[in-house]
Amino acid sequence: MINEELADKILKLKERRNAVILAHNYQLGEVQDIADFVGDSLELSRNAAKTDADVIVFCGVHFMAETAFILSPDKIVLLPDKNAGCPMADMVNAVQLKEKKREHPQAMVVSYVNTTAEVKAESDICCTSANAVGVIESLDTGEILFVPDRHLGHYVYTKTDKKMILWPGFCPTHARILPQHILKAKEEYPGAVVVVHPECRAEVIALADEALSTGGMVRYVRQNRAEDIIMGTEIGMIHRLRKEAPEKRYIPATEQAICPDMKLITLEKILRALEEMSPRVKVPEDIRLRAKAAVDRMLEIV
Repeated sequence: MINEELADKILKLKERRNAVILAHNYQLGEVQDIADFVGDSLELSRNAAKTDADVIVFCGVHFMAETAFILSPDKIVLLPDKNAGCPMADMVNAVQLKEKKREHPQAMVVSYVNTTAEVKAESDICCTSANAVGVIESLDTGEILFVPDRHLGHYVYTKTDKKMILWPGFCPTHARILPQHILKAKEEYPGAVVVVHPECRAEVIALADEALSTGGMVRYVRQNRAEDIIMGTEIGMIHRLRKEAPEKRYIPATEQAICPDMKLITLEKILRALEEMSPRVKVPEDIRLRAKAAVDRMLEIV
């Protein structure tokens, strides 16, 4: 079945199910093209919550689908491939976090949205890569326990005078981007600007013109006059940027920056999910309410 036929079947079934399709910026191009909304995880969940859809098809990874359910418990949330997870989110669990909290009873826990619902529920407040600095600057506390990404945490640490305890987690995909990749790309494209994600290593961020969230990258390329942009993030982002600003040239820092979990979802799996109304993602109500409180606190201040 060619993509056009698949897309037609999906769109008809989506209408019949009163569904909305969300696609993260790192998804396959064909998945982004069929989505109602393309963006980062929290932005997508907030957009879906504002719709009157009965069903959310989240083309991303498991913690993202959980976040959609946290904000829209009255909707059915489908994750087209139940195996689509996040290695970084799996680097901290609620049991581990509780133990760390006992070691640092005065610390406020700030969890990156790239965490499970159970971890969010054990947190005082959440943050995104876009608002992490603002969230932490807003907190009236002498000590912050930041989970799970040590690279994003270090980036924030360089922007604030807060005492921060960094969890030793990281994104394997962004960790594949090395300083030599940036240096080689700059040598090949001497007039290019370098834009990287703050999940990258500190040495990579130091070589960049900007360290931005995926949403920030979209705004940046729209406004920047540079014709060549070296991208230090998962390569799926380039598909979106080519649609947003097709006149520019986007150079991946490395072709190895591919998240295998983000590439698991296909049009075939989206169709099957809508046909079978499965796999569903749910969060127990007690955990959902506590996790939502941490998300709501973030939204109140940014």
